[in-house]
Amino acid sequence: MALPARIPKKAKRASRWMSKRHRTFVAGFACCKCGSMKSVEAAHVRIGSNTGMGQKPDDWRTVSLCAACHRGPRADAQHSMGERSFWAGIDYERLIAEFTQASPVKLEILTVQAERALGIAA
Repeated sequence: MALPARIPKKAKRASRWMSKRHRTFVAGFACCKCGSMKSVEAAHVRIGSNTGMGQKPDDWRTVSLCAACHRGPRADAQHSMGERSFWAGIDYERLIAEFTQASPVKLEILTVQAERALGIAA
């Protein structure tokens, strides 16, 4: 017996800007929350990114977080407690801007951001 026709999934947002080079660069810094230098990752900041649940923001919206602050197992981790609570008292937009300015792909990021601001498809 053959399987019935598969229900097509909605296409994911194709306009997400991705850069392994930028994520690797961001992960090369100490954790922005606790200062740890172990198991640091590039963590996406969803607040202000105009993405929905299940959608990752553009890779320029990343900051360095250690694995414990990013995903747990602590109850106060970014993915455990919610972003607004997690980032309370920290200027995450400034951090994102500073990582962008120092990034090895800064010009590419700024070009895409400018195109989006002008409504040009990136």
